[in-house]
Amino acid sequence: MDAVSRRTAMIGALGTAGLAVVGCTAQPSEPVVTNPPEPSTPSPTPTPTQDLTPRWPLTGKVLKNAEDAAHIAVAVKVPDNKGEHPQKGIDKADIVYVQLEGYPAVLGQSGTRLVPIFHTTMAPDVGPVRSIRPVDMAMLSPITAIIGNTGGAGWVMNYTKKFQDYLVTDKNYMATKGTGSYSIDPSRVRVLGGVTYYDRAVLCHPKMLAKQTKKFASGPPQHYFPWAASPEEVSTEVAGKAARTIGVPWKAGHTYDMTYSYDAKSNRYLRSMPWGKHVLADGTRVSTDNVLVIRARQHYDHHEPFHDIIDTKGSFYYFHGGKYVTGTWRKGAASEVFQFTLTDGSPLKMAPGQSFIELPQANAKLLIKA
Repeated sequence: MDAVSRRTAMIGALGTAGLAVVGCTAQPSEPVVTNPPEPSTPSPTPTPTQDLTPRWPLTGKVLKNAEDAAHIAVAVKVPDNKGEHPQKGIDKADIVYVQLEGYPAVLGQSGTRLVPIFHTTMAPDVGPVRSIRPVDMAMLSPITAIIGNTGGAGWVMNYTKKFQDYLVTDKNYMATKGTGSYSIDPSRVRVLGGVTYYDRAVLCHPKMLAKQTKKFASGPPQHYFPWAASPEEVSTEVAGKAARTIGVPWKAGHTYDMTYSYDAKSNRYLRSMPWGKHVLADGTRVSTDNVLVIRARQHYDHHEPFHDIIDTKGSFYYFHGGKYVTGTWRKGAASEVFQFTLTDGSPLKMAPGQSFIELPQANAKLLIKA
């Protein structure tokens, strides 16, 4: 199926302060343009303690009862382009990945797609829901998740079978009808030229979707990130530089940036889209405890996006509490988690909480305003 017809929304089958905001000519005063991190003089770090505290694997938050985490994680494919907003449920996710949408930039439609991952909390409704992508395999395999989606191109679905030891990818809308795993939001159904489109109307219900498989019932097998044992050990507290505003470019010339602005009152970063504040259908402003920018090579195969993060390395930026640190990341096989090393040679320690992970191009230059 060609790129255009596959993305034509399931026809009839489904029964603030921002950087580089589109339309604004003003730029922030004296932004810091960061380049790939360079080695620096080692900074003194507190003696790490052995953390034996039981924690949720995807947020690092304290886990009072180990049985609470003994269930599969649920990821959902959510579109992120302007016409597909507003979204639902992503504020309840442990981790939200920001990835390429799927159209090569030469088609003039390049944007982003989100992958919220739910484990500590299952949002009641998540959507809209769209098709699966090859890039999801490398990101989600360490979590052993089930992926909420509306299917995909034939070769993509065959590609996902290579990762069936780690992921459940075949429980899409059509394969689970009648189970309560998905539903249609009638207010989002469109009729254009006499044709009914459901591309913006499908909702996923993670708690019900999780029941459609018996695999991975013990939950994620490992901590996805390196969590700090105490607030004092968080890397940004040890040796972070000021970062009040972050601009993450997804197109050349900072014409399409995702922006995060630090809010001291909540100690979180508020997210903005290129056209304005990122606000959900219920009016919730999207925010996050952590922003992790993993720069990696991007390429396309059959108009499908890939982020090269298996058996390779690159640079990263970690933001928390209005500060940031940089370093290098390395990842082995699909089922292995990222390994992060700061520029001083010490391991990254992240604050427990929700994390947004941006995956811009390997040479992307961030705009960071102190």
